[in-house]
Parts: sequence; structure tokens; C-alpha cells
Amino acid sequence: SSQHSQVKDSSQPLGGGGEGEVTLRYERDLVHKLKLLRHELSLQQPQAGHCRIEVSRDEIFEESYRQIMKMRPKDLKKRLMVKFRGEEGLDYGGVAREWLYLLCHEMLNPYYGLFQYSTDNIYTLQINPDSSINPDHLSYFHFVGRVMGLAVFHSHYINGGFTLPFYKQLLGKPIMLQDLETTDPELHKSLNDISAFGKFLQHELKPNGQNLPVTVPVCYTCLLYLSVIPVCYTCLLYLSLIIGGLGKIDLADWKSNTRLKHCAVDSNVVCWFWEAVESFTEERRGRLLQFVTGSTRVPLQGFKALQGSTGSAGPRLFTIHLIEANTDNLPKAHTCFNRIDIPPYESYEKLYEKLLTAVEETCGFAVE
Repeated sequence: SSQHSQVKDSSQPLGGGGEGEVTLRYERDLVHKLKLLRHELSLQQPQAGHCRIEVSRDEIFEESYRQIMKMRPKDLKKRLMVKFRGEEGLDYGGVAREWLYLLCHEMLNPYYGLFQYSTDNIYTLQINPDSSINPDHLSYFHFVGRVMGLAVFHSHYINGGFTLPFYKQLLGKPIMLQDLETTDPELHKSLNDISAFGKFLQHELKPNGQNLPVTVPVCYTCLLYLSVIPVCYTCLLYLSLIIGGLGKIDLADWKSNTRLKHCAVDSNVVCWFWEAVESFTEERRGRLLQFVTGSTRVPLQGFKALQGSTGSAGPRLFTIHLIEANTDNLPKAHTCFNRIDIPPYESYEKLYEKLLTAVEETCGFAVE
């Protein structure tokens, strides 16, 4: 079919049409590849059993590390069921998303020494060359790779973006000098602007060095648990999107793909909700999205593809639910269903205050 021919040739330039048409066709190609990937991965999931993880919020990194590193790869493909100790929430997708969100905050945090930002003002992550200060760093990198593979397999996202050379290492592609421009533009410029300093000289770091292959650092090979992804689907942009989703929130897309329950588009609560969201910073919008869905990331296809308790079987739209409740109560989130329950607040100011308090100051899962 024509769709299959587009997928096979996705690495080639798309001819004909204007720039907008080429971009649209490329986006459709990526979306189609993602659907095929999700289908292939769903066929690999065992029909019986669960990948059960129980952790406390205070020790999420170490407890997750101990449990995941004991599991066999085939166990990690079983249906993911996460529980926070001391909380009664049942995991139909939302608890796992929050677990991954919190775990990523720990394992990718530069203060823990495994990763670092590429520069002070470019917040993409790369391997910290001084990570060996922790004697267990290679085991931790193996753990990070398993978490990334686990997230991709179960249709979740990693809350963080990596450098272009990092993704190229995952795919076994050669790193070139121009790749440095995406991580450190100033250094790249200084390395390329050397014409005033005389002639080029080549100096071997060891005898016959120019003929010796450069091996992949072991900390990167530990991350290749991502081999669960079929090779035909892995290109640089695509890999970054299936790992991290979209980091930018499109407010128009969010609005147009929101379901309303027991309210209408012109209801006061709905209008005030969007007025509050429009006033939020990008960071606070992400926190609101995380409060309701368990993740700050958006699927490649946008808000229409948010996953709920149905998992890879189908999407579950972001839902605003007007409930009969005391207006002194805070909004309540159901992350497994991407739903926020909002009492019938009397004014915009009260809705804004209660929504902000819920987003910034509440955590944990309970069963009503």
C-alpha cells in the first residue's frame, strides 16, 4: 500500500509540494510508524502475569532499582502494575505514569551524578563523564536503560530530553563534529573557526591509532535494552519522540481534544478552567497535566492519543467532569482515566485558587 511505501522510505527526502506539505507527510509517516510499533510490541506482551512494582515515595530510586534489576527481561514485558506503599490507588495506567515521572526526576537529576546538562543554558541531558565517582554507576546505567525500555514497551514516556549524540549512540550511529552544534554551539563554533591558527595537523593518541576502531562506551551499551524496539523503526527523531513524547504543550490541541462530562463548552467552570490554564506558565501547565494524567508529556499524535486504562488498545481523552460537591473541596484527579473532577465553584477566582492548590500541594492515590 502507499502507507507501507512511505514507511519504508521515511529516511529519504519527500519530493514534491511545498515545505508545509512535506512536513505534514513526514508527521503522518511518524504517526503511522508509531501505530505499527505499538502493535508489534503488544504482540510481545505475555497474556498472563504482571510486572509488579511496589515502592515508597521517599525511596523511589533505590527501591525501583532493586526490584527492576532482579527481573528477567520477559517479566518486564508483562502488564505493568505499580503501587505506592501506604496508598490504596489501583493502577490502571495512571499510577505507573506517576511512578515513571517521579523516578525520572531522580535518576536523570544531574545532582545524582549519572547525567549532566549539555551546557548551562541547554537543558538536554548527556552521560556525566565523572559518573564513576559512584562505584555502582555502570549498574545504575543498566537500570536506566531498563526503565527506558520499560517505558517504551508499555506506552509511557520518559520525562527528559537527551542530546543528539546520546541518541546516535543508542542506535550505533557515528558521531560527527557537526553534532556538537546541538549541544554546545559556542564550542562547536570555536572548533570550526581555526583558519587563523595555521595548518591542520593530525596526531595519533596511540601507535597506529587511526586504524583502530573506536568502541562504544560501556555505559551506553547498558542502555541498549531498548533493542526491544524493532530496528526498522529507529531513526533519530523518531527515537527521541517514542522515548520522550512531545515536551511542548499545544493549548489549542488540548482544548479541541477534551471531553466534557456533565457540563458544556460554555459552562462557567469550563470557561474558567481554560482561562486559568491560559494564564499559567508552560511549567505550570505541565504540572497540571501531570496532576490529571500522571505525566507532563504528550504523545506524538497530540492530546487525541492520551492513553488511559485501556493502554495501547486505544486512547482516553482528557476529561473535565463537573461534579456535585462542596465548593470548599479541591478538584480531584483520576490519572488512570485522564479526568479532573471540578466542583461548581462560584467564581473564577475561587476555581483558580483551588486548582492551583490541588496542582501544587497534593500527591498520593486513594480509593473512594
